[in-house]
Amino acid sequence: MSRKKKTVVETDADVILIGAGIMSATLGLLLKELEPNLSIEIYERLDIAAAESSDAWNNAGTGHSAFCELNYTPQKEDGSVDIKKAIQIAESYEISKQFWAYLVEKNILSDPHLFIRNIPHLSFVWGKDNVDFLKTRYTNLQKCNLFEDMQYSEDPKVIQEWVPLIMDGRNKKEKVAATKMDLGTDVNFGSLTREMFSYLGKQANVKLHFHHEIRELDKTAEGNWRVKVKNLKSGKKDIRLAKFVFIGAGGGSLPLLEKSDIPEGKGFGGFPVSGQWLKCTNEEVIAKHHAKVYGKAAVGAPPMSVPHLDTRIINGKQALLFGPYAGFSTKFLKHGSFLDLPLSIKLDNIRPMVSAGLKNLDLTKYLIEQVRQSPEDRFEALKEYLPNAEFKDWELEYAGQRVQVIKKKANGGGILEFGTEVVSAADGSIAALLGASPGASTAVSIMLDLLNRCFKTKLKSEEWQTKIKAMIPTYGEKLANNTSLCKETRLRTSAVLKLNDVSA
Repeated sequence: MSRKKKTVVETDADVILIGAGIMSATLGLLLKELEPNLSIEIYERLDIAAAESSDAWNNAGTGHSAFCELNYTPQKEDGSVDIKKAIQIAESYEISKQFWAYLVEKNILSDPHLFIRNIPHLSFVWGKDNVDFLKTRYTNLQKCNLFEDMQYSEDPKVIQEWVPLIMDGRNKKEKVAATKMDLGTDVNFGSLTREMFSYLGKQANVKLHFHHEIRELDKTAEGNWRVKVKNLKSGKKDIRLAKFVFIGAGGGSLPLLEKSDIPEGKGFGGFPVSGQWLKCTNEEVIAKHHAKVYGKAAVGAPPMSVPHLDTRIINGKQALLFGPYAGFSTKFLKHGSFLDLPLSIKLDNIRPMVSAGLKNLDLTKYLIEQVRQSPEDRFEALKEYLPNAEFKDWELEYAGQRVQVIKKKANGGGILEFGTEVVSAADGSIAALLGASPGASTAVSIMLDLLNRCFKTKLKSEEWQTKIKAMIPTYGEKLANNTSLCKETRLRTSAVLKLNDVSA
């Protein structure tokens, strides 16, 4: 009895990456370094890479390492402060820096000053309750070596030295406190992403397509993915076949996940939040501030709305931003459609979305208040951090869109998540990234997790393990548990990324 030969179906690409942001760039480079012969196709609906969430004006630019972001260390009802998430994020950011250092050493990235600079990270609070919280947070973080270089002060004179603009004109009787980490960074994720794609696009078997939109995603009987693509310039439609698909389209990921129809994607919803900055136009004021200063978020505010007075280096020039001010739009992308939210509502996610909405009425109230703010209202919020600010020195700048994840609970209800969520098919043939903060800063850790889900067998191979450890020397180690390794790693990455070089 003769055996039937298995039909081998030729694919157009081993991997299709949807969206030309930091996540797709990171995954594309990881895969190309691990498996140089892989064929990769990248599709982006806009005309350049990193024009949405990864763009410098559309995100905070903070190398999120939990040094200053108070929302990563929530205070419990009993007054204690939970630092688990802060440790996780700090670990993840060290992994990102190691990968970027590897790319610099391999000349995949050129001058690190084009995308990363050393900017101190500070937390600043006022009022007795907030000062008590910050002191407890500092005391807890000091127990972990990732934060042992953190400084704490309640002395106005010390804080004046750290951030003079914030202390100038402040009520001297007001109780204040601040923490400072000199190891903090500012990252231009737009510049980083574009340089990564510039390299990727020159590699063999890699094709980068702009002005292309994904219209359909269907699983074939052979287990591959049939991807329908439309050229937005010519109107031409094409069908591509791929063994693996990654949906890294920022706010556009949820609608595409829904199109894939995988069981693991059922029940997810999205809640879009927009943002705005106040941008300083006075060069003298900009030059006097050199720090990222984060405060406490208002009750009900989403994490992306934690107020901060933020030194940025954008296209080589120092900038000063305050915000972001949250808003609401039914768009899932800055360059999206007002129909994005209504079209994302399906039978399987309507109950979780309604349930999450009812449980987050404070957030709804907060967003309504933010939308109704006048320019004078925004300026008053700025003056809480910058008492001597002058209205004429600031103008409004529109930031990007973020889609917070609404996740289905076991009982059918929903919960609003303020983080990132990787959703992958059981067979590992497709994965999507949903959510926002800390996002870009932890892209490498997120993509390593994705490799473990979708390329599990290859990841365990000696070849891939050796290559990953060349890219990320501490892979598999916990820096939080190893003081000497942590110091050694930070010294090496700081040197390669020129973070100690303040001359540039």
